[in-house]
Amino acid sequence: MVRIRVLVVDDHRIFAESLAAALAAEPDVDVSAAGSGPAALRCLERAITEGRRFDVLLVDADLGSTASALQGTRPAVPVQEGNADGLVDGISLVAGVRSGQPAVRTVVLAEKDDPRRAALALQAGASGWVAKDCSLSRLLTVIRGVLRDETHLPPALLTGVLRELTAARKHRTESERLVESLTPREREVLRCMVAGLGRKAVAERLFLSPHTVRTHMQNVLGKLGVHSTLAAVALARRAGVGPVDLAGDVVERGGQLA
Repeated sequence: MVRIRVLVVDDHRIFAESLAAALAAEPDVDVSAAGSGPAALRCLERAITEGRRFDVLLVDADLGSTASALQGTRPAVPVQEGNADGLVDGISLVAGVRSGQPAVRTVVLAEKDDPRRAALALQAGASGWVAKDCSLSRLLTVIRGVLRDETHLPPALLTGVLRELTAARKHRTESERLVESLTPREREVLRCMVAGLGRKAVAERLFLSPHTVRTHMQNVLGKLGVHSTLAAVALARRAGVGPVDLAGDVVERGGQLA
């Protein structure tokens, strides 16, 4: 029998324990539970070192909203605890897992239908969005379905999610057009901004004077039609612009980007 390894990630301890115990009763399911994003990442990393990778993550859409786990009797499936550092938001965790372990399928568990957040979850790499109060049989159908590369959404959400995805694509296209208007040097400065570098750090990295970097940053904001670094970074991310590689070599003095 091929067994499915599931990790439940939810900071509502009673819910996490109950769901994990219900899934553990299935003959082909092995289940663990984590009470925070950092704890989930540790579980995933430990599973890799032990040669027992997880297949599916069930992630609370509101992960991080509970200040502390509820205390109770010893659960049937222990919930791994973790502090509030690192990835705690559910959708951020989905994106992190998608980037680090693309073979793992994620399903978001939500208290209520929300087309915008469901669209964000799908964009982050989730394979499904399921109501927390759905039946166990429905949840198992989704778990087995995402392992066949299916995407699962409640029918009532489909129209709204498609509308959100279409709007997001429109915004992305406009953002891409604006980024394309930048010179190569300005794009490099923008990537430094996305990485969180300040003016002095950008100047040192690109072998430029702080005054020149300031001019480039002002040009970037003007061409992108925004008034702050935060807005420029948000637009850059929509356009798919990633941060400069801080571990890599700096741009050479006198290169083509000058």
